[in-house]
Amino acid sequence: MFLAVISNPSCCWPVCDGIVFVDALVMKKLTIFSVLCFLFCLGFNEDSLAQAGRIRGNSGSIAPFRVGSTTLSLGLGVGSEYKDDYYRSPLGMKAVVEWGLWHAGPGTISLGAEAGASFSNGGYYSDYRSHTAVIAIRAAWHYGWRVRGLDTYAGFAPGIGLHHYDYLDDRRYALNQAIPVFGAFIGASYFVTPHFGFNAEAGYDITDFQVGVIFKLK
Repeated sequence: MFLAVISNPSCCWPVCDGIVFVDALVMKKLTIFSVLCFLFCLGFNEDSLAQAGRIRGNSGSIAPFRVGSTTLSLGLGVGSEYKDDYYRSPLGMKAVVEWGLWHAGPGTISLGAEAGASFSNGGYYSDYRSHTAVIAIRAAWHYGWRVRGLDTYAGFAPGIGLHHYDYLDDRRYALNQAIPVFGAFIGASYFVTPHFGFNAEAGYDITDFQVGVIFKLK
């Protein structure tokens, strides 16, 4: 019986694919968590520099994001996969608004909100379509590295997703459901003017990777 199973390796492919997918997803989340911890600890190790007022969010700071700041960012990139039913490379887009609220060591803690969606087309069935629209709250820790115009950050975003897929087989099948979502991300913005800049973000949060623009409203 054991030899019969091995002699037909195609029967093992779904199991192997599932194991590889789970391992990749776990490794992605562990990597993101490790980076978040590294940035957080590294920033607090430089708390002595903040006492000089160069990084801390006060009137003498060169950090573009500090207590009292309000920003709006728009990004487009590779969409995150939800419910394990995406095929091909999904497209994702996200809009984020953030407010700088508290000092935290040499950086600033922000709270905000985000909304966006990821999309996928194509697959094992004809006319296959899948997408997830997400609304979430967002918290992040921002740090400027004493570089004028530069803001780096890391955080998390719990929320709710509205997931849909449909495809045509012998008839059309469709599913709509609300799902809980939890995102983690790291990112950086560089302001070329006091109120406009470019942004890049990576993680598992509506998009896996995106680039876009950011506006400083306050």
